[in-house]
Amino acid sequence: MSSIELQRLSDQFIELEEAYNAHNYHPLPVVLTRGAGVYVWDVEGKKYYDFLAAYSAVNQGHCHPRITAVLIDQVQRLTLTSRAFYNDQLGAYAAFITNYFGYDKVLPMNTGVEAVETALKLCRRWAYNVKGIANNQAKIIVCEGNFHGRTTGVISFSNDPSSYEGFGPYMPNYVQIPYNDLSALNNALQDPTVAGFLVEPIQGEAGVIVPTEGYLKQAAAMCKEANVLFIADEVQTGLARTGKLLCCDHEDVHPDILILGKALSGGTLPVSAVLADDSIMLQIKAGEHGSTYGGNPLACVVAMEALKVIKEENLAENSLLLGEQFRKALRELNLPLIKEVRGKGLFNAIELAAPDDHTGWDICIKMMQNGLLAKPTHGNKIRFAPPLCITSDQLMECVQIIKNSIIEFSSGN
Repeated sequence: MSSIELQRLSDQFIELEEAYNAHNYHPLPVVLTRGAGVYVWDVEGKKYYDFLAAYSAVNQGHCHPRITAVLIDQVQRLTLTSRAFYNDQLGAYAAFITNYFGYDKVLPMNTGVEAVETALKLCRRWAYNVKGIANNQAKIIVCEGNFHGRTTGVISFSNDPSSYEGFGPYMPNYVQIPYNDLSALNNALQDPTVAGFLVEPIQGEAGVIVPTEGYLKQAAAMCKEANVLFIADEVQTGLARTGKLLCCDHEDVHPDILILGKALSGGTLPVSAVLADDSIMLQIKAGEHGSTYGGNPLACVVAMEALKVIKEENLAENSLLLGEQFRKALRELNLPLIKEVRGKGLFNAIELAAPDDHTGWDICIKMMQNGLLAKPTHGNKIRFAPPLCITSDQLMECVQIIKNSIIEFSSGN
């Protein structure tokens, strides 16, 4: 097959998707067909380093053999019963994950935003039943620059026009404060109708915004003093991505409500979870919240294996060590176009001294051509989040790709 025919194969897939799929994403023009570990291959057979890891959903690496093995075994026996009946995997999973993270109960869901919505409902129910806030008066504090998903409820407290504009009316009773601002949080907590504080330990979609050291610990302490639930959205920052099992672990914070997703399945199927102690979780009774697929046996066995892989393969330790190496190497490039390097573990970003909003995209195209896949956010920021099984040698090869791509872009090649 000629190179022209091979190129047409990619074009055919892209054109088919453009013709029949909603235009709610703007992907890089690469068509992937296979993945293994830190690598993915396109339909022409070209190999790439994956430096997005499906927005941290494949922390364990693409098609991890242990995770795919338990998936294949379970999918041939039983995949779904709904919660109308018991199944033989949910109890084992619930015991496993609650012990793993140190909570009394888990409420299993599917997508990250479903878990966020579940946490918000739990917070409100706790506010009315336990804190004693008058019905329908509970408020929840959120941060500017947040990204917690795309439901109509969640976009009601976004300040990103691309998320909320044209989708109103919006849900009330959210109090938005600046991120990484303890004074603003303290002021907001003076309102006795505040029930919870929902926060990303690191803001990912905003461009990997890392708060000041001590912010999470002090915020959690302030919430406790005000009798307000500290709710951590660790859908993207959790599960070893930042060099600890949870990003909150860097400051020894145990959230009142913990939200997980993405890598909870190792990138095989949608699995999310909300964890809390009985005083919060048991405020929701039978029939008051649920999901047909939440807690399905297939998801349960996959999630247990995905969590075992994280610990047994020391992915948090690898992330912490290589993250420091990666940021140091990027800073030592001394490229004028790199304005800032920031991150924690293998959750990193560069902010560009960009002449326009297209610069990040154009550099990502260069990197794609050179064998590395990443994606810009908010125009001049590029996130770098490879699977956590990456090695030091692979990482340094990728630093060279990033360097060459930026130099090529700057020189107009």
